[in-house]
Parts: sequence; structure tokens; C-alpha cells
Amino acid sequence: MKKLLNIVLMLVSLNLTAQTIADSASSLVMQIELNEEVNSSMWIKVQRGFEKAQSVSTDMILLHINTYGGAVADADSIRTKILNSPIPVVAFIDNNAASAGALIAIACDKIYMRKSASIGAATVVNQSGEAMPDKYQSYMRGIMRATAEAHGCDTLINGTDTIYKWRRNPQIAEAMVDQDFCIDGLIEAGKVLTFTASEAIEHGFCEGLAENISEVLEHEGRPNAVITEYRPTGLDKARGWLMNPALQGLLIMAIIGGIYFEMQSPGIGFPSVIAVAAAILYFAPLYIEGLAAHWEIALFVLGIILIIIELFAFPGFGVCGISGIALAVAGLTMAMVGNYDGDMPALKPDDVLKSLLLVIISSSVSIGLCLWISSKFYTATIFGNRLSLTASQKTDEGFVGVQADLKQYIGRQGTAATILRPSGKIEIDGHLFDAKSNHGYIEKGEQVKITNCSSAQLYVEKV
Repeated sequence: MKKLLNIVLMLVSLNLTAQTIADSASSLVMQIELNEEVNSSMWIKVQRGFEKAQSVSTDMILLHINTYGGAVADADSIRTKILNSPIPVVAFIDNNAASAGALIAIACDKIYMRKSASIGAATVVNQSGEAMPDKYQSYMRGIMRATAEAHGCDTLINGTDTIYKWRRNPQIAEAMVDQDFCIDGLIEAGKVLTFTASEAIEHGFCEGLAENISEVLEHEGRPNAVITEYRPTGLDKARGWLMNPALQGLLIMAIIGGIYFEMQSPGIGFPSVIAVAAAILYFAPLYIEGLAAHWEIALFVLGIILIIIELFAFPGFGVCGISGIALAVAGLTMAMVGNYDGDMPALKPDDVLKSLLLVIISSSVSIGLCLWISSKFYTATIFGNRLSLTASQKTDEGFVGVQADLKQYIGRQGTAATILRPSGKIEIDGHLFDAKSNHGYIEKGEQVKITNCSSAQLYVEKV
């Protein structure tokens, strides 16, 4: 009887082992490499990787992390994606998970590290490596603390007392950002917290050591899992590149520059092509990613139309032009901060301010460069000669200077010697005069009538 019982237990054990092996073999793991700077390209890669993982019914997502950090906004988007993922997300820190990389790792359900790896040092710095003002540190402290709290806490019973213990201590996460944060026995004031692998295990920020992906899978009970590595497509890489803030600034400069030089040249030519191409490259990736909504693009287009109307239809610069500039800037700005479906209170003021500053600075630099190029090269090159009037106006060829008796021409008719939009030149009895159109655009060669004279300037309208 005892021998029979042993045989039955052995068969049950073999069956369970076989089932475990079968389950492990059928397990599918989606691996995503995060071994570059945290930026818009990484955010797009994570988005697409998670979508792919869900479409193929992946059992686990494995983030292979080795980064010194990068853009906090993109890291925040990635950590939100991880926290909301219905599929378990495991991080393997190969070497570094610093700054924004630490935020991404802490968001994962489990963390495994090499013996030589480290995690922490999440202070927000500028491009020179200097710490940003406390306003930025406060935001980073908040999202680090919230990310740690998102993993919940364990309930421990000690006699009659109930003790709640955080799975990942929010104060420790905060100390990775704030050098003024002090935790007795762990970190003193004046230092930013960074954990080694063993320290991370001791304080609950790492589930175990692993030297490679295979060991991570063994820890997770999936030694025979099938690994599928997500590789971003060329289109994904292009979108990430185009959504880089530095390139977005250059595209804004190209839009403004193209419009400016088009206004200085007759007809529609190369500057228009540059402006339109830059606008498409600016808005297209933002629209595809769901950031730029139809109304935001419409704001920009309407703003440009109002500016053109102001320049061509009305002398001077008034309500139409100012409204156009405001709408164009609003369209460019709002396209970068996400589509909130009209829920304006949900907008993050910091995001709007950063986008607005990028648009204003890029536009200002572009206008400054345009003015400098116009004064230095625009009329002194073959390219400039084709776009602007460079001929000398000599007296012996019929050109005259400002006359005191211009009022005698009021009521007379002449011919538009150049395009008037609204300013240009007209010809009367073989003499050329500066003139300005009262209403709208006048083509070269059209008949005009002088209606007024003010400050040595003739005003005309089409006959």
C-alpha cells in the first residue's frame, strides 16, 4: 500500500513538472531595448512595443534598461504607460538606470539588476549638468513619490497592531531627486541617493540579481519562454526624430523664414515651398501621435491667412495681423502639448509654458536671422537678384526723387510698374513714383488712379 502511494505521488509530481515546463515553453515575452537617451524616440518605441505585446497576447514585457536619463516629460509618459499596462512589466537594469531612467524602472512591476548596476540620481538638470530650480525638482519629486506609491503596500500583523509597509518606499524614491532630503541610516542631507544592486534589494527597489536576460526569466519562472524583441520601424524612428524639441524649433524657424522671404518676393516660389514643407514636417508626426488635433492645425492655418490678409488687403498693421500672429502661435504651441479634447483644465501649465517659449524663441531667432540675411545677402546674390528689385534708378533714365508737387497728380491715372502689395511703383507719363494701394493687391501692368497724396507718398486704387 505504501509503495502504491509513492508511485501515485511520483506520477503526480511528474505531471506537475511536465505542466510547468509546458507552460514555460508556451510563455511569450516581449523584450524592448531602452539603451539610449530618454526622448521622444524612446517614448514612441515603448508605445509601439506595448501595442505589439497586446496584439500578440504576450505574457510579460521585459524592459532592458541601460540609460543615463533624458527628457522628464517623455519619461513621465513612459512610466504612465507602464503603470497602466495590463501585462506585467519587468525591468532588467543592465548597467545604469539614472535620472529619468530610474523613474521608468521604478514604475515596473519588478526590477532585476546586474551586480555592477546602479539606480537613482534623479535630480533634474539642464544641458550643462547643473541642477534646475526647485520648481522642476518639486515636480520630479512628486512623480517619483507617486510612482513608488502606485505599487501599494503590504499589511503586516504584529500582535494587535497592523503595520503597513510600502513595497517601494516613497521617501526613498524622493531622496533620489532631492539632495536636501534626509533618511536616517540611509542618506544624509546634501547628497542625492543612488543604490547599488545589493542596496536596492535591501530596500525593496530590486527583486533580485541577474547577469543576463536568461537569469531574469528563470527568476520569473519562465526559463523556456519565447522572446520577441520589438524593433522600431523606420517610420517610428523618423517620427521620434521629428518630434525632438531641437528639430521642432528649427522647423518653426523654417516656417517663419519661408513666409518672411515669400513676402519679399514676387509671386509664389521657393520660400513658400520651404514654409509649407516645414509646416507639414512639424504637424504630421504630432498629428499621427494624437498630440495635434484638427482644431490646433486649423488655428495655425487661420492665423497665417489673417496675416496675409493684413499684409495684402489693409495698409498698416492692425487687429487682423495681431489676431493672426496670436492664432498661429497658439496653434504651434497647443500642437505640442497634447490633445485634451477641449478639457482645458487638464492642461499642464508647465507643458504649455515650455511649448510657448520654444515657439516664441524660435520665431524671434528666425525673424532676426531673416532681417540680417536680407540686409547682408538678399540683394547681393544671384538668388537675391531673382527675388528682389535691384536695378539702379537713375535720373537720366526717367526716375525722379521725392517731389514737393506730388499733389498735382491726384485724380490722374497711371500704370502699375511693379506689383503693389500694398506698396510698389507706378508709372505716369514715363516717370516712376512710389505708391501704395488703398485696397488690396494690384498686379503689375494694371491701370490705377491716384486718390491721395500724404508725406510724399501717392495712394492709388485700381481703375
